Amino acid sequence: MPASDPIVFLVDVAPAGATEPAAGWESTVRRVRADEPIVLGTDLSATRGDGVFETLGVLEGCPQAVDAHFWRLANSAELLELPAPNLEQWRVAMRVAGDALPTDRQGGIKLVLSRGVEGAGRSTGWLIATVADDDFANRTEGWKVVTLDRGYRHDLSEHAPWLLPGAKTLSYAVNMATLREAARRGADNAIYLSSDGFVMEAPQSSVLLRRGDTLITPKTDIGILPGTTQLSVFAIAAQWGLATEDRLVEASELLDSDGLWLLSSVKLATPITQVDGKSITVDRELSDKLNAALLARRE
Repeated sequence: MPASDPIVFLVDVAPAGATEPAAGWESTVRRVRADEPIVLGTDLSATRGDGVFETLGVLEGCPQAVDAHFWRLANSAELLELPAPNLEQWRVAMRVAGDALPTDRQGGIKLVLSRGVEGAGRSTGWLIATVADDDFANRTEGWKVVTLDRGYRHDLSEHAPWLLPGAKTLSYAVNMATLREAARRGADNAIYLSSDGFVMEAPQSSVLLRRGDTLITPKTDIGILPGTTQLSVFAIAAQWGLATEDRLVEASELLDSDGLWLLSSVKLATPITQVDGKSITVDRELSDKLNAALLARRE
């Protein structure tokens, strides 16, 4: 939850390839009151969840992993057959939103791109910048997780691409229902398994395992989102001389790992202490090193 009122910006969405206005892209980004209505009831983001979004962590006013988030935004838009976003415009919008946040606290920025008002043929977009009201105890205390069936096989992308696996859409009702089910089972979060027994992702996070000197994440062509924080972790691991793999991960490997984490843009690396009620190895030294390295990023 934000520690103060969110800071909201409305974006006059320009198509990809549009010429920058004479006044600059900044002129297309307008700060509005947090309580000012900005979305019409006929906007397809509200009526059908027909849009995409990204959430970036912000450190000292600097949005993190911008290029990776922008790539994922463009990929999600393409999967939904939305007009391609103008990434230069959104880059400027991100900078404007980041500049509005204090530099002495962690924050986050959520950007939303909607198909817009039904029949209008024009996208709508906005950003929400918040200061994190969180001591991030998850990074040291860890989480208990349960495994839940995602309801489809790991090869869904190959056989049913119209179900939009791998797109970060506004349709997050299932993700939120998953977190409520995890809480009912006495856990802090959940890890999805494919119906044929492979590890996928968490509702808002990527999964990372350690086996010896190798860090492993499920490969993304099984209908899951590419993790932006996971990409940063793999880059950091390479600098430390650790091997990295993205591959199919069997469910049994969760309990047989030398360390297990959930990775996300704001909470960063959360070590997992239990899976389905069974205690697992916690690599606290590596957890601390990963979070310190992620907090040291400024791009």
